[in-house]
Amino acid sequence: MPAETRSKKLLLLMPTTTYRADPFLAAAQRMGIEVVVGSDFCHMLAEAWDVPLSLRLRYVSQAVEEIVAYARDHTLDAIVPVDDYTTEIAARACETLDLPHNTPEAAVAARNKYRMREMLSGAGEWNPYFARFDLSIPVEEIALEQPYPCVLKPVLLSGSRGVIRADSPSGFIEAFRRISHILDSATDRPPSLDPDARRIMVESYIPGAEIALEGLLTGGLLRVLALFDKPDPLEGPYFEESIYVTPSRLHGKTQQVVAEAVQRASTAVGLSEGPVHAELRIHHGEARIIEIAGRSIGGLCSRVLEFGLGLSLEELILRHALGQDTSGTGLDATDFGRGTGETKAAGETMAAGETMAAGVMMLPVPESGQFLRYDGVEAAKKVPGVEDVVITAKEGDLLTPLPEGASYPGFIFARGDQSGQVEQVLRRAHGLLELRVHRVLGN
Repeated sequence: MPAETRSKKLLLLMPTTTYRADPFLAAAQRMGIEVVVGSDFCHMLAEAWDVPLSLRLRYVSQAVEEIVAYARDHTLDAIVPVDDYTTEIAARACETLDLPHNTPEAAVAARNKYRMREMLSGAGEWNPYFARFDLSIPVEEIALEQPYPCVLKPVLLSGSRGVIRADSPSGFIEAFRRISHILDSATDRPPSLDPDARRIMVESYIPGAEIALEGLLTGGLLRVLALFDKPDPLEGPYFEESIYVTPSRLHGKTQQVVAEAVQRASTAVGLSEGPVHAELRIHHGEARIIEIAGRSIGGLCSRVLEFGLGLSLEELILRHALGQDTSGTGLDATDFGRGTGETKAAGETMAAGETMAAGVMMLPVPESGQFLRYDGVEAAKKVPGVEDVVITAKEGDLLTPLPEGASYPGFIFARGDQSGQVEQVLRRAHGLLELRVHRVLGN
């Protein structure tokens, strides 16, 4: 069949633990794209669950060989990783198949916190003090040498898992041992042969308000899709994220500083194609990079975004991967000055001059136990401005607070005329929810 008449075929790489399968699959269906799912199911289960490509995600080189072998008989137009764990595999497979991609080195740096700091430093970008330690090191010997306050974090774990602030040598020792236990007991993700999977990074604490940027890179140039404020203070000792609201209430000039910092960081790390998600702190008008990832925002948070003619974030990412037109989406230079853009709440169309704010709250886990239910869900859904309350935890799931916890039990979505209004709607709805758990002996 001639290339111009056949339908596009795209490989989605996703571990079995991902939240993000449904949004990407729904986006592909809306676009009429033929999708192949590559996941870490065993081959027999893959047949039963209709997963056409079972991959050994633990072994990067073997997963790449399996993808390339599949592509010999099935033409692929793009490969899209949906989580951190699959970005390197996607980059290496795309390199072999001559598809648009980030370099493997950039993919590694964007999920390896220590390598990211090295590359930022090598490019002359600002960095805090940072160092990396093996779990076997005598922690008492290094605790006295660290700057305080400082933050300890696993080099490879994502989100806020295992991230702990220490204000003294004794706090450092306690945090180091706690993170060591987390790394020893982590069983909910594909195991890694990378030695950094069992290393801890330390960096000096970066003060200031935290913000997140969602963007799309084309040929190395950043297009900002959304800026999220995080109105809750994230000062430690743990860093549980809760509320994201957009558009940002930061001054337009500060938003421009944020965008420029992410552009420079993307270039320094080597990211050039596809989605980018960055976490930053704003201190005295300067933007400091916390982390930068070569994938889109995690969890179900992308539901608050919609672009152009009703495109979801996932549709935008897939269009970009396939080389389709994505112009007319995102923020341009003038948008920073007036705090608007084409970002809006899902399902809404902005009239001329209108700013539609949207937000999401990731439901916190205040205590360990087996999930029973949330009381008050229907009442929370009726709060004016609430779009939906989605409970992702299933009865019997074990909930664990940060820093050990790896997931959220649910999400609240809201919209309104202003970001401050959306924030209050989310807080009001959350106040009506009551988490019920069965306490497990020993927790």
